[in-house]
Amino acid sequence: MFAVLDVETTGLNAKTEKITEIAIYIYDGEKIVDEFSTLINPEKKIPFGITQLTGINNRMVKDAPKFYEVAKKIVEITEDTTIVGHNVNFDNNFIKYEFQRLGYEFKRKTLCTVKLSRKLIPGHKSYSLGKICKELNIENESRHRAAGDAYATLKLFKILQSVESNLADISLKGLNSNLSKSIIDDLPERTGVYYFYNLNKEIIYIGKSKSIRSRILSHLNNNMTKKAVKLKNDLADISFEITGSELLALLLESNEIKVHKPVYNSAQRRSIFQFGLFKFTDENGYFNLQIKKNDIVESAVTSFSSLKEVKEFLFRLVEEYQLCQKLCGLYKTNGACFHYQIKQCFGACIGKETPDDYNLRVNEALEKYHFKYNSFFIIDKGRLENERSIVKIENGKYCGFGYLHHDECINEFYRLNDSIKLFSDNRDVQQIIKNYLRKNKVEQIIEFDGDF
Repeated sequence: MFAVLDVETTGLNAKTEKITEIAIYIYDGEKIVDEFSTLINPEKKIPFGITQLTGINNRMVKDAPKFYEVAKKIVEITEDTTIVGHNVNFDNNFIKYEFQRLGYEFKRKTLCTVKLSRKLIPGHKSYSLGKICKELNIENESRHRAAGDAYATLKLFKILQSVESNLADISLKGLNSNLSKSIIDDLPERTGVYYFYNLNKEIIYIGKSKSIRSRILSHLNNNMTKKAVKLKNDLADISFEITGSELLALLLESNEIKVHKPVYNSAQRRSIFQFGLFKFTDENGYFNLQIKKNDIVESAVTSFSSLKEVKEFLFRLVEEYQLCQKLCGLYKTNGACFHYQIKQCFGACIGKETPDDYNLRVNEALEKYHFKYNSFFIIDKGRLENERSIVKIENGKYCGFGYLHHDECINEFYRLNDSIKLFSDNRDVQQIIKNYLRKNKVEQIIEFDGDF
């Protein structure tokens, strides 16, 4: 049984935005046997851009039921079904987060008609719902409305069904006999770390994902390399650990790979970030930047997994902050660098710009790649709605992570400290934390002084 559905929302981020409309068609493989559709009061303003796209405005949802009022119906109508959607993770994540706010875990199998379309009917220029429906002559008179898009998805699903009749199990095609299908059915669409075992119960691979089930299914469908096929053939069991926070998943994965040294994580057993950008002061007092391999003696400003990445990064810094190519090791010369000749460098290479002025700009360029505070806690989402994850940095070193119930006092340092499970500090976790904080918002950062 399939629940073909679509949601309209107030935005793109399932963590912060809300559902404004939902439509569900229950399909038994031959016909629609049940359906449900309603506007939903999101309890927040609908942005004008969203109204322009969907036609749903604040007046329309004012008297509509709130999500908690239709939650029971959604659970009941989708029970024992596989959720089908076009880019199903988008719809499913919004529904899951709505239920999480109510303290309930919504867990269903999923099938994505985008992925299925690419696999079963290859060769199309675009697989967006609007364009693939147009190419397949599927009419949709209510584009960007839940009922119209869900019904169009159902029509597309029927076409895919005609190509591959056993769609319920398509995601498990090629699965070796060592792994039970029930193991796959129990996998969560949640953030965490997963472990692959062989028949001898040895860990052979460790990975992390924001959606454990989807990532594992991608492993099981991967026949692109000999290594991927061999991994599938060796796979006999799976376990996982929910972390809630993606940062904790990254930190736990890094630690577990170094501890267990799985055979299929050979590249990650070594430092992930092999190349670094280093800063030193030359005899004239100017800060110089240098690319070289990381070592245990000297600490890099920031690190990268490849030489190509760090070079591209340094070129961007030079352009953005008008740094000297010569002092950044990108232009070998005894005189002025090329950028000085085209007035993009202020002349630090030939002493025309003072060290103080130039060094100030270098520090500004590198500021975001240092921890803002020397000692601090990172507070972010936990494994449950009423839980928070805690990461501790003390004197610039990573100490570990833990969890705290939301009702406990987050601002009492001893509670935060007591929640921490200790882990080793190393270059990889330092870079993971710096990269994550640079690219993502967390709920709270709390600075502290002194040792515990």
